[in-house]
Amino acid sequence: LSAASTVLPSSPVLAAALLHLCALFFVELTGVLDDCLCDIESIDDFNTFKIFPKIQKLQERDYFRYYKVNLKRPCPFWADDGHCSIKDCHVEPCPESKIPVGIKAGSSNKYSKAANNSKELEDCEQANKLGAVNSTLSNQSKEAFIDWARYDDSQDHFCELDDERSPDAQYVDLLLNPERYTGYKGPSAWRVWNSIYEENCFKPRSVYRPLNPLAPSRGGLGSVCLFSWTGLCLEKRVFYKLISGLHASINLHLCANYLLEETWGKPRWGPNVKEFTRRFDPAETKGEGPRRLKNLYFLYLIELRALSKVAPYFERSVVDLYTGNGHEDAESKALLLDIFRDTKSFHMHFDEKSMFAGDKKGAKSLKEEFRLHFKNISRIMDCVGCDKCRLWGKLQTQGLGTALKILFSEKEIQSLPENSPSKGFQLTRQEIVALVNAFGR
Repeated sequence: LSAASTVLPSSPVLAAALLHLCALFFVELTGVLDDCLCDIESIDDFNTFKIFPKIQKLQERDYFRYYKVNLKRPCPFWADDGHCSIKDCHVEPCPESKIPVGIKAGSSNKYSKAANNSKELEDCEQANKLGAVNSTLSNQSKEAFIDWARYDDSQDHFCELDDERSPDAQYVDLLLNPERYTGYKGPSAWRVWNSIYEENCFKPRSVYRPLNPLAPSRGGLGSVCLFSWTGLCLEKRVFYKLISGLHASINLHLCANYLLEETWGKPRWGPNVKEFTRRFDPAETKGEGPRRLKNLYFLYLIELRALSKVAPYFERSVVDLYTGNGHEDAESKALLLDIFRDTKSFHMHFDEKSMFAGDKKGAKSLKEEFRLHFKNISRIMDCVGCDKCRLWGKLQTQGLGTALKILFSEKEIQSLPENSPSKGFQLTRQEIVALVNAFGR
């Protein structure tokens, strides 16, 4: 978060806003995190000066900016609440005639740049203003995605993956669809998070814990939340912190890029300090706010560790970040490998070997419970009524799920063949894009 001070030149107002929001709780966010030997100050410095500038550049590359997602899958758990009617929630896909032929041709790996007219792109962008999910692909994109549609033989999926061959799956340009507040709230949004926390998450015991983690205080001014991990093993504590950290990440982006006003059809987006205070101020959250932000740092550590562990997979010559543009592909891979080198240099990584390390039978059962809980959460994302929110929810849960898959596939990664694909461990392009962009969030 502190990286905003130096590496958001295109958005100085947002950078200043993030710094201001973080400064409000600087005193609270210090010291060593629970369940690991890493302190917040070290994470801030490492992220600001090494990781964030490079990950931001990587996210702008064609390979990482286009994410294929199915936003039309029905909710598997309850009757559809109906989609958000706010225009910033909607998907307004470009007309078929506007989509470059190379993108539509699933059997084609490459297409001509001349086939994509910049005027068509401008027309599509004009038709998909504000927060509507913009399915337009720029004339710089390449239709090489079919090469990455490989089935993963691993049985350690932590997420329910979208079928990329589905006619409802579409490519979305993430740079044209930033994560921000759309106005989606109320019973539908509350139901999603309530289901995640109350039905699918291992929770700490607490004297005060409303069903809705963001519900207004119901107690008196003097009431305090007594937080206790009693009875929860390390694995279940980790699970809760990851979900809480993911929730905090989403809420931070909504607060930092909030629709403040709309005059004559011209929206003004910016930081909403009041909303940030409501979600994270210790007084407003009975002490929970700073803990939520610390869980965001914990989430960062887990995904950072996954990037350091998966490096051997990408270091092989057989793996390319293929878009059809040889020069850009080589630069993208070089930048990714440079980030991997930085992640390996970090000296306070979370030790995933401390998890599922007890009795083999019990550890295997707990790991499966852990996996199925998280997989269920990934399915709940299809119940989000706002398409923009669903897009980023699905991407970030898949990114975290990919990180968990990596952390628990160490033996398979270490035994990868140098010059041929591996059936023991594979990452689809969808997983790779999700992992990098989730970490970028």
